[in-house]
Amino acid sequence: MSAHNEHAAHGGHGDHHDDHDDGAPHATVKGYLTGFILSVILTAIPFWIVMGNVFDKSSTTAFVILAFAAVQMVVHMIYFLHMNAKSEHGWTMLALIFTVVVVVITLSGSLWVMYHMNHNMMPGLMNETHKMP
Repeated sequence: MSAHNEHAAHGGHGDHHDDHDDGAPHATVKGYLTGFILSVILTAIPFWIVMGNVFDKSSTTAFVILAFAAVQMVVHMIYFLHMNAKSEHGWTMLALIFTVVVVVITLSGSLWVMYHMNHNMMPGLMNETHKMP
């Protein structure tokens, strides 16, 4: 059997596995640089907010930093982990949703425990801070 006939006998498929697109994004240097620059900016701005004492209330500062952290997580997932709704037939999106649920439960539970430990373990300090004008 000649090489051409053997090629045709196998359905005409060559050894070129890169010809099809499975929906997975492909990494490029431009993509990595874009992700890196966005990450640096999203790190520098919260650093400046804290060091410059931009907001009067610490709770406002904390919420702004949490917002920047959430945006930075999305940047990392898109540019470095190459996650999108098309890759791996949606399993990546399902894993993302599960991860978000676990992180929200962990963070909210940790904040709840820390608040109540601070309130119950140091009641004298809590009363003094509420008396201050």
